[in-house]
Amino acid sequence: MATGARLTTLVPIRDMNRAIKFYTKKLGMKLKYRGQGEMKNFWASLSLGKDEIWLVAPETREKRKLAYTTFIVKSIKPFVNRLQQKGVKFQKAEKMGKESRIEGSIVYEPFGASAMFKDSEGNLFMVWQYFPSM
Repeated sequence: MATGARLTTLVPIRDMNRAIKFYTKKLGMKLKYRGQGEMKNFWASLSLGKDEIWLVAPETREKRKLAYTTFIVKSIKPFVNRLQQKGVKFQKAEKMGKESRIEGSIVYEPFGASAMFKDSEGNLFMVWQYFPSM
């Protein structure tokens, strides 16, 4: 089912500038993309070879303390639909900014789309689709 998807890990951070400096200067990663506008201090993507991690500043209401895994897919809607058909229950999508658009469990942003679900143990997973404009 997940064949063809890539995995990436989200790492919760408190200070985006400090985190980017650590991961690029200390670990040798390359900054691939940093959120713009309202997302500037919320999300950044870094790569090390073919691997990628995302730095994410959790909202204050979130109690996220651990990193979680993301399935990066070419087309989010069919991927989510296939998982739902297998009984995976997705969380209610939440708007992240003024430009957010929600369709079912998927939230669409100018830079990509996401949907969240938990595994049988309560671990959080994200399904993500980049949009070509990135």
